[in-house]
Amino acid sequence: MMISKNIVVLDGYTLNPGDLDWSDLRSLGQCTIHNRTLPEEIVHRAKEAEIILTNKTVLTKNILEQLPRLKYIGVLATGYNVVDTAAAQQLNITVTNVPAYSTHSVAQTVFALLLELTHHAGHHSAEVHNGRWSANPDFSFWDFPLVELKGKTFGIVGYGNIGQAVAKIAAAFEMQLLVSSRSVHTSHSGQFPQPEFTDTETLLRRADIVSLHCALNDQTRLLINNQRLRTMKSSAYLINTGRGPLVDEQALADALNEGRLAGAGLDVLSAEPPSKENPLLSAKNCIITPHIAWASRSARERLMTAAVHNVRSFIDGTPVNVVS
Repeated sequence: MMISKNIVVLDGYTLNPGDLDWSDLRSLGQCTIHNRTLPEEIVHRAKEAEIILTNKTVLTKNILEQLPRLKYIGVLATGYNVVDTAAAQQLNITVTNVPAYSTHSVAQTVFALLLELTHHAGHHSAEVHNGRWSANPDFSFWDFPLVELKGKTFGIVGYGNIGQAVAKIAAAFEMQLLVSSRSVHTSHSGQFPQPEFTDTETLLRRADIVSLHCALNDQTRLLINNQRLRTMKSSAYLINTGRGPLVDEQALADALNEGRLAGAGLDVLSAEPPSKENPLLSAKNCIITPHIAWASRSARERLMTAAVHNVRSFIDGTPVNVVS
């Protein structure tokens, strides 16, 4: 096996803030790990690199052309839009990603968001700690309608690995499954009822909960816009753990503030971190978590293992998970 002489990790902190181990990657060659890299620092830090690993640090055509030794880019994520893959292909640079490492963690987050919207456990716990229960004349109180999920229609837009994992959990809550997907999945394990497949417009009209799991592309950008929000039930909830730009944020904020939608649970936004002026930060019944659905320790361990495997496979001359 030919060992690479120079591996550079541009932004390793979110994958490994200190609770994982880089030693397997270090065993593959000279390895420099940066927690974060600003755009203007990339060329200086990576000018001698044969292998680069990046999560969210953007590698444009202009940058790639300034890295003559670069042969491989490993994206520390499933989505790889941070790399100009067309330019990489022209420059004979192999690009890989890590698919499916966070499936179960993301599916779990969908229901963490949904359960908070339907039971507001965090709010009620805070009120208990603030003394309201101790001072309450009754044995129980609640500030929001408490919504039972059984019998609700759960709509899933996009039916890949995560969408299917979400469907399995929704079925366990005894919800009805409605799916919009580019392809109908005829095979079924029988572990839960076969979903009903339909188009996106029908799904939005019928669903009590809409969860987004489709890829971000020209067809899906702003998929949830003002017109489509107006077709949804006023009692419905929108969950987005996919990509922020799937949603028109101003349109969603307007729908929430005007009572045309019961609530939204979001783990992703169009810009991350968001501007303080993002309208969703002050919207009614909008729960936002800081892009953490992928970040359980178990998921990050799988990501680390797969990323190192990708690098090792490339060095061995048998690259896997190639996207360029």
